Amino acid sequence: MAAPATSERHVTQICEMMQHLGIEPGGGVIPHLALSYATAFRRCKICGTREACRKWLDGASASNGLAPLFCPNADIFFELRLEAPTSNLAAAQGSGGYHGQASGYQ
Repeated sequence: MAAPATSERHVTQICEMMQHLGIEPGGGVIPHLALSYATAFRRCKICGTREACRKWLDGASASNGLAPLFCPNADIFFELRLEAPTSNLAAAQGSGGYHGQASGYQ
């Protein structure tokens, strides 16, 4: 079987990174997040640290939720972790802060 084309590899790698960091790779369909996702995909496509990224992904077991310092998308991934509705909801539910009602109201 032939190796995937470079553009296919970068899509796979960025999706893998997002999943590892707890970011929904399909979240770019949310209008206010679309530009951040498009920028991240573009940066990944032209990134010069693909080998370091691959090694980091292959060797990373547990994530602290932060991308490695060499990643040009570290800032975007940080923002997406804060902005993405699924991560906010999961974080709130995990801490007991969200139960479908506004805090303080019964």
